[in-house]
Amino acid sequence: MNSIKHIIKQAKANPKRIVLPEAGDLRVVEAASLISQQGLAQVILIGDRNDVSQLARSHHIGHNIDLTNVEIENPKKKDGQSDNAEKYIDTLFQARRQKKLTLDQARKQVADPLIFAALKVISGDADGLVAGAVNTTADVVKTALQLIGMKPTCKLASSFFLMQHDLAHQAIQGTAIYADCALVIEPDAEQLASIAIASADSAKNLAGLEPKVALLSFSTAGSAKHPHVDKVIEAGTIISQTRPDLTLMTEVQFDAAIVANILKQKAPNIAVDAPANVFIFPELQSANIGYKIAQRIGGVTAVGPILQGLKHPVNDLSRGCSVQDIVQLVAVTSVQAGSNENRI
Repeated sequence: MNSIKHIIKQAKANPKRIVLPEAGDLRVVEAASLISQQGLAQVILIGDRNDVSQLARSHHIGHNIDLTNVEIENPKKKDGQSDNAEKYIDTLFQARRQKKLTLDQARKQVADPLIFAALKVISGDADGLVAGAVNTTADVVKTALQLIGMKPTCKLASSFFLMQHDLAHQAIQGTAIYADCALVIEPDAEQLASIAIASADSAKNLAGLEPKVALLSFSTAGSAKHPHVDKVIEAGTIISQTRPDLTLMTEVQFDAAIVANILKQKAPNIAVDAPANVFIFPELQSANIGYKIAQRIGGVTAVGPILQGLKHPVNDLSRGCSVQDIVQLVAVTSVQAGSNENRI
């Protein structure tokens, strides 16, 4: 199954309002035009319309960019602030007053496009946010956690990549999820279980997969003894107790998780058949290295990082992202927003 195509189809069927706060970047403007033309989302750019038009013209591609159906809102209008500014100033002040934020500070911060975009989401004027072409991951995640906040049912924000395996030599065919490759550096057993459960739910709700979760380790079925292995085993116990509905391989090496004969040889007592499609790495270092090896050497298409656990969808781009990366991540965000509505 190609979940990226599945997500594109879902996004077109139910396009949501997705805000892009980095309208000063040409890639974002190009992507906004493509997203609008393809009907993947109702795009809201945060910036000045004249500046956006000038940016397109200065790169001699104005004829390729159609922003007719793209909403552009500038929090710093030359003739005064956006019509929404006062509402957002009060929203920010109320959200952060316990952290000693003053009204004057709120007024200044609302002029920041990233903060303004997040305030649009929590005010119900947008359904999701995509940033990171200009802003750092730290700034995007910090803004999301401080303003968007966590779902009541979630204790941990985490991330995953959609990994599309389409080449004949790849041991997995179709889509898989790799987690957590971007946020949680050294999860304990409880956090690892939380990442696995959230990733399994994302596999089902976003990617249309029937999740089969593998908790990865350098040990398979007790072949090694180490505290790092103990953590993975404990995470598996937590998952089995809290979500017995999930199909789970606990404590498996990556080759065993994807090749049926290797799994049978190394762990004949594991009842789940390989391959898995949700791969949970024991910590961030191995996860980040693993997905990049798969992408850069193995030829796997990687979409993400996609954030999970937030009240409303916020997703982070790489500052080296392409226009197509932005288009795909906006489609993901739009589908996440639709899933949020269905769960309410």
